[in-house]
Amino acid sequence: MKTNHSSLLLLVVAVLSLSACGTASATTVPAPTVQPSTVSATEPTTQPATATSQPTTLTVMVHDSFAASDSVINAFEQANNVKINFIKGGDAGAELNRVILAGDTYMADVYYGVDNTFLSRALAANIVQPYQSPLLANIPDEFKLDPQNRLLPVDYGDVCINYDIAYFTQHNLPLPQTLEDLTKPEYKDLLVVENPATSSPGLAFVLATEKHFGDPNFIGYWKDLRQNGLVVVNDWETAYYTNFSGSSGKGAQPMVVSYASSPVAEVIFATPPKTEAVTGSLTDTDMCFRQIEFVGVMKNAQNVALAQKFVDFMLSTTFQNDMPLQMFVYPVNTDAKIPDDFVKYNPVPAAPVRMDPQTIADNRDAWIQSWTEAVLH
Repeated sequence: MKTNHSSLLLLVVAVLSLSACGTASATTVPAPTVQPSTVSATEPTTQPATATSQPTTLTVMVHDSFAASDSVINAFEQANNVKINFIKGGDAGAELNRVILAGDTYMADVYYGVDNTFLSRALAANIVQPYQSPLLANIPDEFKLDPQNRLLPVDYGDVCINYDIAYFTQHNLPLPQTLEDLTKPEYKDLLVVENPATSSPGLAFVLATEKHFGDPNFIGYWKDLRQNGLVVVNDWETAYYTNFSGSSGKGAQPMVVSYASSPVAEVIFATPPKTEAVTGSLTDTDMCFRQIEFVGVMKNAQNVALAQKFVDFMLSTTFQNDMPLQMFVYPVNTDAKIPDDFVKYNPVPAAPVRMDPQTIADNRDAWIQSWTEAVLH
């Protein structure tokens, strides 16, 4: 989201290693060293602009799971006589840390990828400026979590536990049905999760457990998981592509915190092609967290008007239609079209955990600290 699937998501979702094929390229950022636009109230123009000078460079900071079709990005570049420089800043939590630590130093014009688990921290850091995009009219209020429109919703997805279907079949092992099941001896050493201090899906899953067990009982639950062989890594990429057996087929853990939409990616990008998903998602009550990812114009953007146009573009159907099979997240624009394959292979949680942003803001740092002491020390 990915998410999200940041924000999944939104993403969700699980195609970073493939983004070099037919998706917008990006570089990795090193450790840190308004007026409304004049676009249409419906959709930004995609008509080629008349280039009278060299293209302007627009720098867009994204998380590592960002992906978009080259044709989609090229449409914006041609329409606005611009060259987009994508900078990948790590998992969503690490990306936010780098943006905040940069302070007043210019890093990018547009910032995409913070999700609702880190939203309040980004707003408190005062790194983005208000912009009321006309495309907000096409987005349901449930996704608009910043009344000042400093961070605008782009996509959403559900953080869940993915499982390797073949492993459970070969070992004749029933799937866990509840969070409590994961502490049983038969699931010892089978789960890998991401560190919530640096990973948005990792934090989302911690929030799901807090909502289910309450505070401080959820910390006791994590201690039980640790005693049952829980594996923790820093980011989603490592968890999914290295530790998880369902993706590489070589990992040691057949369960991983990822996205409900990850099985879609396993089908779409399978070589040779597959007609059935090789992974599944545990979507029972309280086992998934609804993640929303946002975009904003950086406070120290060098080209505010162009940055606003790119925000409009990300909320337009041109970009939103492309997201499901690129970042494996759901679009927030109600006019966007969701591909049939995305729907077919994407299990939808009946009741994903949702948490009020203020509750997250008030407790996030303390919860992460308690989790760190219980699980990593």
